[in-house]
Amino acid sequence: MASNNAPGVGQDSRFDPNFTRHVIEATGPKTTPRMRKVMASLIQHVHDFARENEITIDEWMAAVDMMNWAGQMSNDKRNEGQLMCDVIGLESLVDEITFKMAAETDDSATASAILGPFFRHDHPILENESTIVHGVDDGEIAYMHGIVRDLKTKKPVQDAWIDVWQASTNGLYEQQDPDQVDLNLRGKFKTDQNGYYAFYCLRPTPYPIPYDGPAGKLLKLLDRHPYRPAHIHLIIQRDGYKPVTTQIFDSEDPYLGNDSVFAVKDSLVVEFKPLKDNPKAVRELEYDILLAPYEK
Repeated sequence: MASNNAPGVGQDSRFDPNFTRHVIEATGPKTTPRMRKVMASLIQHVHDFARENEITIDEWMAAVDMMNWAGQMSNDKRNEGQLMCDVIGLESLVDEITFKMAAETDDSATASAILGPFFRHDHPILENESTIVHGVDDGEIAYMHGIVRDLKTKKPVQDAWIDVWQASTNGLYEQQDPDQVDLNLRGKFKTDQNGYYAFYCLRPTPYPIPYDGPAGKLLKLLDRHPYRPAHIHLIIQRDGYKPVTTQIFDSEDPYLGNDSVFAVKDSLVVEFKPLKDNPKAVRELEYDILLAPYEK
């Protein structure tokens, strides 16, 4: 008898040809169309993967243990499950899909990038021209500033909020490092009437993602390095506009072409230029941001 097009479900399969279909058809009538579509596809692909690779009970349990380990390590300061998705490129792929779909109508809005596992919701609200750097003596201070504009009109956007966070020069975010003060290298700034924002930060440095959990173990099993290129995280929000979650990357970083979480986009690579006549900083980054308004 001829086999079906889907791999692993035909009558000539070594395994039960009706099992996957039976699981998918168990979905009840009250399921939403989107849930029905997504879960049917997920079940089909996961079952096909298991058949194609002839996954054993021991291998499956090792994967379950790894997922459980990720959950046990995760808390409000570290999201290991998200980090697992990062090292296999899943979050960056979902970001690309989301950005490409948005770009069909908003071609030139500031590009997005993954959130990453170290965001906090309680960033301190700071005045423009203030610093997020506390107790770091071995890095280069950078003066970052720019204007947030409306994508359509190019007019400045007042009262846009900019969340910023970054790792220290030792490669650790503050919640990973007991020697850093709480909420170090984090801040939330609001644009003025000219759409302007400004703050002092570190010129970012590359760092390895945590190696003490399942994401690190997976990288070792895949014989891959753990390094992320130097970057700063940003979230830009304003009522009436589509929020942007992004990262900006230092153009001189050696890991730009080999990011352990595959998040670099060409449009997000920036130059931290030498800065003179400013006693507070030795580098400068002028970075304007374009926000796409929601369609009315």
